[in-house]
Order: sequence, then C-alpha cells, then structure tokens
Amino acid sequence: MPASDRSGKWLVVGPVLLYAALLLLGPLVAVVTGAFAEGAGALVRRLSAPDAVHALKLTLLLAVGATMFNAVLGVLVAHVLVRDSFRGRRLLDGLVDLPFAVSPVIAGFMIILLFGRDGWLTPLADAAGIKFVFSLPGMFLATAFVSLPFTIREVMPVLEQHGHDQEDAALTMGASPWQAFRRVTLPGIRWGVLYGISLTFARALGEFGAVLVVSGSVAGLTETSTLFIFRSLDERDAVGAHGMALILAAVSFTLLMAMELVRRRGVRQVTKGEE
Repeated sequence: MPASDRSGKWLVVGPVLLYAALLLLGPLVAVVTGAFAEGAGALVRRLSAPDAVHALKLTLLLAVGATMFNAVLGVLVAHVLVRDSFRGRRLLDGLVDLPFAVSPVIAGFMIILLFGRDGWLTPLADAAGIKFVFSLPGMFLATAFVSLPFTIREVMPVLEQHGHDQEDAALTMGASPWQAFRRVTLPGIRWGVLYGISLTFARALGEFGAVLVVSGSVAGLTETSTLFIFRSLDERDAVGAHGMALILAAVSFTLLMAMELVRRRGVRQVTKGEE
C-alpha cells in the first residue's frame, strides 16, 4: 500500500480508535483506580460486607431469572413474527422495541400504577397472594421488561436467514412441529439465541432506573448492585461504589468474551465440516 494511502487510512482509523479508547478504556481505568484507591484490603472488606454480598446475590438472581424468561419468550416471539402472518403483526413488532423507547424510570412507575395501592391489577395480585411493589416479583418484572427486546432482535434475522425449507421437510417426513423446531430450527439459530441471552444478561445486570422506582432500595432486602453503587456514592463510599462497578463490568466482559470464543470455535467447526 502506498504511503499516501496508509496516511489517509490512519486519518480515518486513528480518530475512531482514539474515540473508542476514551469511551471504553477511560471509564474502566477510572473504576479500577477508584476501587483500589485505599488498597486491596479496604476493597475486600467493603465488598465482603453483608449488604454488598446481598446486593450482588440479588442482582445475579434477577439477571439469571430475567434472562431465562426472556430467552424462552424471545425465541417464541421471534418465531411468531418471522414465521406467521396475522393481523396486528406490525403492531407487535413495534411493541417489542418499547423498552428501548420508554425510560426505565417510567417502566418502574407503570408497574406501581398497575400493582401498587389501588392499582388496576392489584386485586388480582392480592387474590394470588403476590406482592409486586417494593418486593422481588416487581423487581423481576421490571428487569424482564427492560431486557425483553435483545433475544428477539438477535434471533429474528438469524431465523429469517435460516429459512423454513428444512422445517417443512421435517414435517413432511412425519416430525411433529415441536420435533421440527427442537431438532431442525433451534440448532440453526443457536448462535443468535446465545448472543441474545448474553446481551439480555448484561442488560439485566446493569438495570437501575426501573428497579430503583419499584424496589424501594432497602439495603439488605431490595437493594441490587446498581442501587448499592448509587447509595455508596451518596454516602461518599467511593471504594464500595467503584468496587461493585468493577465486579459488574468484569462479569459482563467475561460473558461477552466467552461468547465470542464459543462463536469462533463454532465457525471453525462449520468451516471444517464444509471442507
């Protein structure tokens, strides 16, 4: 490549790399520096406190629960939107992106309107013996809502590219719809499902606004990791806030890197099989 072309390339690539470094590495360095500002011992003591441990456990519980729920629901909704044609399909397709358009704070407020005191659905919740507001069910509902679109939007294009010829062939050979989906469709869209799951988990892990409104943020009871960070900053506990943020970032980064490694291994296996 001529020197002039290389110079022109770096004039474009350089600012992009600099922007990415400032946007990603800058906050990460700040979090690591703040977490170890008073030494590793102070960081371990703060993160091993009962309120920090409970917040982390509650966050993981909500994230795993919302991910499992949205993984199943997301695959079903994506399959319906891609495979079926019905009146209201475009409306349903648009509603899938509602969590992207609505503020999480508003989502939490809507849960209070539905299930709070004198809420529209409060009689049904009371009859079932379930308390949603300022309790775990409401926090789960808020987390599941804000992380709903990711699996659907990851699976839909993969499902469209996969087509339905193989499914039709399986049905023609006597397979039931469930067998065709489990043995033909699901293996073909597995990478989209796995990416959707990873993005859903990462989004659920970092949810703040909706959970803040609907949980009450009681330390040791309904306080998640993000709410722990918020309270720690308010109480001038910089080590605790930065340390918890570092844990959440490490979990999300590890998950995404593991997904990338699995995807590359799968691509290599497919390539070898074609050869």
